[in-house]
Amino acid sequence: MAASVHEHVPDHAHDHDHAFEWPDAARILLVAAAAAAVWFRVWEPFQRVSVIGVLGLVVGGWPIWKEAFDNVGERRMTMELSMTIAIAAAAAIGQLFTALVITCFVLAAELLEGLTVGRGRKAIRDLLEFLPREVSVRRSGSVQIVTSQELRIGEVILVTPGARIPVDGVVTSGHSFVDESQITGESMPVEKGADGRVFAGSINQSGVLEVRTERVGRDTSYGKIIEAVEHAEHLRAPVQRLADRMARYLVYFALGAAALTYIIGRDIVSTISVIIVAGACGIAAGTPLAILGGIGRCARLGAIIKGGVYLETLGRVDTIVLDKTGTLTLGRPEVQRVTPAPGVSVESLLEAAAAAELHSEHPLGKAIVAYARENGRLAKDPKHFHYTPGRGIAADVDGTAFFVGNSAWMQDQGLSVAEIRCHGVEAVSDVFVAWGKQVRGVIAIADTVRPEARKAIDNLVGMGLRAILVTGDSKAVAADVARQLGIVEVAAEVLPEEKLARVTSLVKDERRTVAVVGDGVNDAPALVAASVGVAMGSGTDVARESADIVLLGNDLLRFAETVCIARRVRRVIWQNFAGTLAVDAAGMVLAGFGLLNPLMAAFIHVASEMTFILNSARLLPRRHNTYT
Repeated sequence: MAASVHEHVPDHAHDHDHAFEWPDAARILLVAAAAAAVWFRVWEPFQRVSVIGVLGLVVGGWPIWKEAFDNVGERRMTMELSMTIAIAAAAAIGQLFTALVITCFVLAAELLEGLTVGRGRKAIRDLLEFLPREVSVRRSGSVQIVTSQELRIGEVILVTPGARIPVDGVVTSGHSFVDESQITGESMPVEKGADGRVFAGSINQSGVLEVRTERVGRDTSYGKIIEAVEHAEHLRAPVQRLADRMARYLVYFALGAAALTYIIGRDIVSTISVIIVAGACGIAAGTPLAILGGIGRCARLGAIIKGGVYLETLGRVDTIVLDKTGTLTLGRPEVQRVTPAPGVSVESLLEAAAAAELHSEHPLGKAIVAYARENGRLAKDPKHFHYTPGRGIAADVDGTAFFVGNSAWMQDQGLSVAEIRCHGVEAVSDVFVAWGKQVRGVIAIADTVRPEARKAIDNLVGMGLRAILVTGDSKAVAADVARQLGIVEVAAEVLPEEKLARVTSLVKDERRTVAVVGDGVNDAPALVAASVGVAMGSGTDVARESADIVLLGNDLLRFAETVCIARRVRRVIWQNFAGTLAVDAAGMVLAGFGLLNPLMAAFIHVASEMTFILNSARLLPRRHNTYT
């Protein structure tokens, strides 16, 4: 039973996703009618009833016989072949009714398996069929409707309220709230304005947005989901191969046990029962279904897993190696505190610094200007502006000379910073602001730790994982971030080749199963060397291509949930393995001692199979309200 699902669903999954298979249902009814005719002796003499029963077996059970015949030709031992032997043996000894009922059970299980696995594939494809086929794009001074295939990178498209965004890009104008739950897993709509990033597949909820196209088709976030699912179809996890081997071995074991039963007891009924009760259909069909469901759930969270093998590996991970910049932190400097000198207001200090830094390209200068704008302070345009690399800025604003920079820059101007209270931590950059031949205050700037990072680390450590921070940043910066996040193990000032060596040592020397989470080019070698590599979606293309898992929403909490899902998938699969072995062992013993007739054996076989398949089906992503 399960062999046919496992072997053939990938090929004809698209043909079996509708609600019901009427030919299969009709076949089940035909066999059931033949069984009723045999039981009630509808037509006499008995020979006619026998003919009806045989026709029911041949015509109604044709899919089983065909599968068994194909398996013989391919020299493969499968459950279909063993069930065919049992059904044929039951019919041969005159238990035609038993053979028909078993056939009916087998066909019903096939149908339920197909519907369940088909639901799994449909749940995944529901993620993939949202992108609009036509796009409104600005061309030649007007708005034109073009197909999504005709759209080019760099073009500006219009997205109306209620429409799905067809590309990955940046908002050039407009204001709206966007539902990104299908891409990043963010449950609440996200506000978007100029320079805001949007993802293909998300839904524009309110205002009109104009979006400059950065990625189209397969390169979009949705395209990556498609590729991940397609890749998962072909790249089978080791546990799936184990399930296939176990199914094959159980068939051999069941036939051997049946032969032994017949040799010892000479009871053909018990022998047939032994063959019927044993089976690994639950694990052979349930294992790929569990992995498919896990990949679908992770995709809903915004974690794109490029194959079942990586989901399985993630479920075994015991060590997490984390990069700092862009992974644990936002990767951009932000103002932490503004400290004015006595007699100077925060507002005047901030306005002076923003005016001096208005034309600066330095990240710290941009952080000051952005902070001033967020707080409603308008920066005046300086008449003169001069930047000294590694020192700071000299600017003339309304005839007043302003100096903004580090302590060395202040000393160059003959100014003392001794009376200004600094942050005192190397992890923070202190930017001094001076005018009128006096230092007027200091602005503390630092890379900000992601708001969800502490909870994510707590969740990962709570699962028993070992968390290690490995960064090329200074020891003081690394120690400060580790302290904020509760990470005990820290390696700082590490070069890319040293990070690679550290990961390789963990994997090969310490026999750890390691997940590396990073976002930069320097993380790519470590991502490849890890047991499983995880890249932040905002990271470099090299990191995303090198990784086995991509976090589209850059949310570390989603990563912790992904690890949890991967572990749950492993638990479900091993539950199916253990349950199948227990049921088969008990069933064969009972059947061997004559305590199970073929009908009861068939019922136990089918019931256990569907129990384990439905256990895997619990992992399938639930229908989202945005589907309607």
